[in-house]
Amino acid sequence: MTLTPYKGIGDPKVHVTKFESMMFLNSDCDPILCRSFPTFLDGAALLWFSNLPAGSITSFDEFAKMFINHFAASKIYVRDSDYLSTIKQGPHESLKDYMVRFTTAAMKILDLNPEVQLHAIKSGLRPEKFQEAIAVAKPKTLEEFQDKATGQIEIEELRETFNMGREDIIKDILHNRLIKSPIKAGTYQDQKYVDKGKHCAFHQKFGHTTDECVAAKDLLERLARQGLLDKYIGSRNQKKIAEMSKPKYTSECRDKGTWRGLVETPTSKGVINYIAGGFAGGGITNTSRK
Repeated sequence: MTLTPYKGIGDPKVHVTKFESMMFLNSDCDPILCRSFPTFLDGAALLWFSNLPAGSITSFDEFAKMFINHFAASKIYVRDSDYLSTIKQGPHESLKDYMVRFTTAAMKILDLNPEVQLHAIKSGLRPEKFQEAIAVAKPKTLEEFQDKATGQIEIEELRETFNMGREDIIKDILHNRLIKSPIKAGTYQDQKYVDKGKHCAFHQKFGHTTDECVAAKDLLERLARQGLLDKYIGSRNQKKIAEMSKPKYTSECRDKGTWRGLVETPTSKGVINYIAGGFAGGGITNTSRK
């Protein structure tokens, strides 16, 4: 039987009980118990022992009582593994923040079973696509779960960066003539109902914002896959963006033999022209390269 040194966190009475059980197999001689007990102390507990006045220990029972009384308050700060089941990912909490919060709590639980920790962290995930992916993948270890979570965190962070800078990127690539402005094809809707408080830098029209514009989002993702936005988002992120943006073949499109998403075109250098019509939910109706 082995005993982890007590560092000042946890139930001191439990530590004494475990020590006595272990020593019972070796020796219950009082002087030996008194001399052996400090070898199972560390950190704040060892510092406490080192500061005891000389001759203050008269018996192991007295020694144990002093120890338990001094660290009695440490017991209330310790949570067991059941506490982890109460930690849930918030409705708007990122996976990264949830992982940090969960791990911080788990580190404070002594002798935590890895299987219990894995079950708790999976159960606390917000019901959405990543939780569904984990349910399908069924990671058997914390390491496997961490690998899946790391990939998802990278994707979330890329999306956040992409969304925050979308309008600035659109304005810059239009200014530098990497793309040409969409050819105006009528209006989005009856102009008297257009929201003048919303403006799209891509379509250069009122009615919706750049962040709401699906056509602008699709355009940027396509340019990113072609490596034309490295200066804005970094070349190391291109692979992740490609995975995020990959068109999906759906059952709805299967009968038509088509892919849902942008039509891929050669990645040769040039100016991209777009004919764009429709409102924010509308896509790009035609693409060409010069």
